[in-house]
Amino acid sequence: MKLLITGGAGFIGSHVVRRFVINYPNYQIYNLDALTYAGNLENIKDVESRPNYKFIKGDITDFNFIDTLFSREQFDGVIHLAAESHVDRSIKDPLSFVKTNVIGTMNLLNSAKDIWKNNFNGKKFYHISTDEVYGSLGDKGLFTEETPYEPNSPYSASKASSDHFVRAYGETYDLPYVITNCSNNYGPNHFPEKLIPLFINNIINNKALPVYGDGNYTRDWLFVLDHARAIDLVFHKGRNSQTYNIGGFNEWKNIDLVKLLCKLMDEKLDRKPGTSEKLITYVRDRPGHDLRYAIDASKINKELGWEPSVNFEEGLIKTINWYFDNKDWLRNVTTGSYQEYYSNQYES
Repeated sequence: MKLLITGGAGFIGSHVVRRFVINYPNYQIYNLDALTYAGNLENIKDVESRPNYKFIKGDITDFNFIDTLFSREQFDGVIHLAAESHVDRSIKDPLSFVKTNVIGTMNLLNSAKDIWKNNFNGKKFYHISTDEVYGSLGDKGLFTEETPYEPNSPYSASKASSDHFVRAYGETYDLPYVITNCSNNYGPNHFPEKLIPLFINNIINNKALPVYGDGNYTRDWLFVLDHARAIDLVFHKGRNSQTYNIGGFNEWKNIDLVKLLCKLMDEKLDRKPGTSEKLITYVRDRPGHDLRYAIDASKINKELGWEPSVNFEEGLIKTINWYFDNKDWLRNVTTGSYQEYYSNQYES
């Protein structure tokens, strides 16, 4: 099999690439990434010399490039992870999210359709999406695969649009596809603009921990290695034309998560209990902030036997230890343009 994985130098993508390269030596894995601010080849340097791995630098928004690449390589499958994913960035620059998440996905769909149109047997277009397309939950209930879409941010709207196009290509052109909607990921290699790696880095450096609003927004958290394992299962055993929700069965209010993280970091840094909590600073709320996300992952559990392998505290400890063991990586990604973005977002 010749398998294209887009966004494979990013957070989730790097773990998926590593898993497929190592577990499927008879597959030829092509990692396509534009290496924007969150893409980092250091994330996958441990597999770069493997004979079944090839990195391709390129932009999914460049139709001619994508079309030529598909025509030349004749991929048998696509796992599409490349995306702009940070809600705060989407509020500041929504058009870039439309370009990458919608137009980029369309380019991939068109190219896959064109090279597979005479034989769909054994082909699959796997599109990774988010629980944010469903909107916001109240105090009760869970997102299921049948929950109507109701995106509330430019990011989630762009992902919802791309989901609809994938499904439409399946219905209109018989393109074999599968979609998964996942909850918030955390774990090693996470670029420190998202809550957990941002706060780990800030606690190390005794910087403020900016919590939006009153901190009572609730999220379901999924360890990235469990997500990669789920993606493996869905790609190989998931039914075509289906959506699977992937969640950690692990809801936390932001403020409770932050306090747990502070406790674990104080233990790691041998600081007096309560030291890191003093860094918590409440900041102006994000526009259109969804109150609660929670995933019902019973479908993937019943059909494919998937379930999370670690509880949240175990996963957080693994994550913290990784950042302490990879301080050079953290230092390298928190310089230059990242610092400018951080200042504009949280210090202005």
